[in-house]
Amino acid sequence: MSQVLTNATEFTVSEIAQAVKRTVEDEFGHVRVRGEISGFRGQHSSGHAYFTLKDDAASIDAVVWKGNYARLTFKPEEGLEVIATGRLTTFPRSSKYQIVIDNIEPAGAGALMALLEERRKKLLAEGLFARERKRALPYLPRVIGVVTSPTGAVIRDILHRLEDRFPSHVLVWPVRVQGDTCAPEVVNAIEGFNALAVNGPIPRPDLLIVARGGGSIEDLWGFNEEAVVRAVAASDIPVISAVGHETDTTLIDYVADMRAPTPTAAAEAAVPVRAELIAYVEDQGMRQRQAARRSLASLRDRLRAAAAGLPRPADLAATQRQSLDMAASRLTGALRHFVQTRRVDYSGLAAALQPRLVRQRYAELRERLANIERHGAGGLMKTVDRARLKFDPCSRQLPVAVATSLERKQTILGRLAPRLSAQPLRAELRHAHGQLAPLSGRLAQVGTQMTTARHRRLEQLGKLMDTLSYRNVLARGYAIVQDGAGQVVTSAADLAPGDALHIILGEGSVDAAVGGAPLRRKAGKPAPDDGSQESLF
Repeated sequence: MSQVLTNATEFTVSEIAQAVKRTVEDEFGHVRVRGEISGFRGQHSSGHAYFTLKDDAASIDAVVWKGNYARLTFKPEEGLEVIATGRLTTFPRSSKYQIVIDNIEPAGAGALMALLEERRKKLLAEGLFARERKRALPYLPRVIGVVTSPTGAVIRDILHRLEDRFPSHVLVWPVRVQGDTCAPEVVNAIEGFNALAVNGPIPRPDLLIVARGGGSIEDLWGFNEEAVVRAVAASDIPVISAVGHETDTTLIDYVADMRAPTPTAAAEAAVPVRAELIAYVEDQGMRQRQAARRSLASLRDRLRAAAAGLPRPADLAATQRQSLDMAASRLTGALRHFVQTRRVDYSGLAAALQPRLVRQRYAELRERLANIERHGAGGLMKTVDRARLKFDPCSRQLPVAVATSLERKQTILGRLAPRLSAQPLRAELRHAHGQLAPLSGRLAQVGTQMTTARHRRLEQLGKLMDTLSYRNVLARGYAIVQDGAGQVVTSAADLAPGDALHIILGEGSVDAAVGGAPLRRKAGKPAPDDGSQESLF
């Protein structure tokens, strides 16, 4: 086979790749590519973003370097049609070309509206737009917080309108109202107002107004961000949304507690008109005063009508005064009659209270007491003697009887033990003997205790008998005087000169005779204390 000779230049693969790279970059150094984002999974761990731009016929790889991604005003999202601005280049290692993107913008309002509608449906499904979540605005807020740009016309319109209607304390949190930093600054402002202490050095607003002027959908896009919507929904302070003009609609309009068509309308909704409020209060005060005057006039008329139907005070007291006079006139006679009646009753009772009758009653009772004492002492002695005769033999015989019974039972058991050959029976007898031994000891102990208790009871009865005996009274210096018949003498009037007496002393007795004349006492005078028993009364 013949060798073909050629003078074509030879290139290495790297040279070809670099030549293609230079050609592509020189030819397409600045391009704008329209396509749909595909394969976007967020930023890579290195900070770069990789995805694909495609249409219905072709696709091209795209990359956004880390530095450019932070400066993008519109972040890429999966499935969104965009216009990417950048330059074409190649990646020699894989022989692919790609676009290095410097900026991304939506392909048109239609794409933004589709994204906005998708986000609105998502938040609506979470219940953030529910009507029951919205709160009533305070009628007269002390402090109003405004989240807006400090240099625009919006803040001036709000302040002027508040000054005209009802001057209030306004706190302004400055933010950017469009651009890439708009959403995070608005979120920080809302959360910052909610974080203020209620009674802190910086007053906490009672109402928030989030406001900006009108603009395109791209200009208002920061107020459609999900973070802003969630911050408004989580706010503890009621929020008025005043973003754009009447025809402009953002997502925070759905979640705010109230949507105002303009920032000026938001100021009007925040506070009432001071002049109208003063006029309303004055009108209410005037109506209250008129109602009070009408009520007083009505009550005065009713009082006059009621007073006209009442009798005179003197007539009301006349009947009672007359009754009092009649009762006073009868009081003296009634008291005199009452005293006379009681005097007659007491005179009848005085006859039954003569000293002679009292002394006679006293003598009878003293004689009965002496008889009871003699009989009681004798009966007690007899009871004690009978108890002693009954229990002494028993107390002496009880320990002997218990011991004899135990010995008899032990003897019987000892006789039966050799005859019992069965092992279970012997065990049962041993068990019974073991049970009877403590019972016998307990029986002897109980017997001893009963005997001791009986002796103690007898001793107590003996002491009681000695205490109740009349001999103890005689031992204290008293004496019993008996006449010749052995009857106790209780009165000197019962004796005559020469009567024989028998006197019983604490130790022994003596005989005596009455000498002289008996003493006679006049009625109403106490008897002299001569040591006789009669003086004991």
